[in-house]
Amino acid sequence: MAGSDLMRTLLFTVNNLLQQEKHRAALAVLKGFRNGAVYGAKIRAPHALVMTFLFRNGSLKDKFKAILKATYTHSRNLACFVFTYKGLQALQQKVQGKSLQSHSFLAACVGGWLVFGDNNHINSQINMYLLSRILFALSRLAVEKGLVPEPRRDPFPLFAMLVWGVVLWLFEYHPHTLQPSLQSSMNYLYHDSNIWHDITDFLVYNKPKATSQS
Repeated sequence: MAGSDLMRTLLFTVNNLLQQEKHRAALAVLKGFRNGAVYGAKIRAPHALVMTFLFRNGSLKDKFKAILKATYTHSRNLACFVFTYKGLQALQQKVQGKSLQSHSFLAACVGGWLVFGDNNHINSQINMYLLSRILFALSRLAVEKGLVPEPRRDPFPLFAMLVWGVVLWLFEYHPHTLQPSLQSSMNYLYHDSNIWHDITDFLVYNKPKATSQS
C-alpha cells in the first residue's frame, strides 16, 4: 500500500512539473531528444533489416549486429541533433528576448556540424535524403517569391529524365562516385540481371545458391 501511495505521489509531482510554464523550454528539449531517438529507430530498423538481408554477406548473428548498430547510430544521431537544435534555439531566444528566423538556421548549422558532420554511411544517407528535399523546397519557394517564373508545364518529367539519365551514367562509367548502398542496388538491378546459368538463378535466385552463400 505504501508503495502504491509513493507511486501516486511521484506521478503527481512529475505531472505537476510538466505543467509548469517556466520549465517548458527545457522540457521541450528533453522530449525532442526522446522523439529523435524513437523516430530514428523506427526509420532505420526496417531499412537496415531489408538492406542487410538483401545485400550483406555473413552469418545471421553478424547481420543482426549490423542492423542493431545502424539502428542505434541513426537513433542516437537524430536524438542528439534534436537536443542540440532545440537547446540552441531556446538559448538564442532567451538571450535576444524574441524568436528570429536566424535562430533556426544557426542552431541547425551547429547541430549539423557536431552530429551529422562525421562522414559515415548513416550520416551520408541522411544528408543526401535532406538535400533532395531541400532542392525541391527551394525551387517551390523561388516560384512563390517571384524569383523564378511559374512554369507553363509541369517540370517533373524533365526532372525525372535528368535524374535517371545522370545516375545511370554515373553508375555505368563512374560507379565509385555513388554511395555503396546505391551501387549495391544498381548492381542487383542492372548487372546481376545479365547473368544466369539455369532456371534456378534465372527465376528463383539472383545467383547460384552455392555462389550466394560463399
